[in-house]
Amino acid sequence: MPECENCGSFVSRDYVRVFAPDGFENARVCPHCEDAIREGAAVRDARSRRVSSL
Repeated sequence: MPECENCGSFVSRDYVRVFAPDGFENARVCPHCEDAIREGAAVRDARSRRVSSL
């Protein structure tokens, strides 16, 4: 089952296919991560805390 390498949350295979680099089986960062975000091909620390709308 794919998971986020940053926080360990479940992510779908489709999420990994779209947002992870080719050859990765897990996402490097997901929408649930409050401390990191994707910026282009890189992952960086978030400048401010993100609040989930769930």
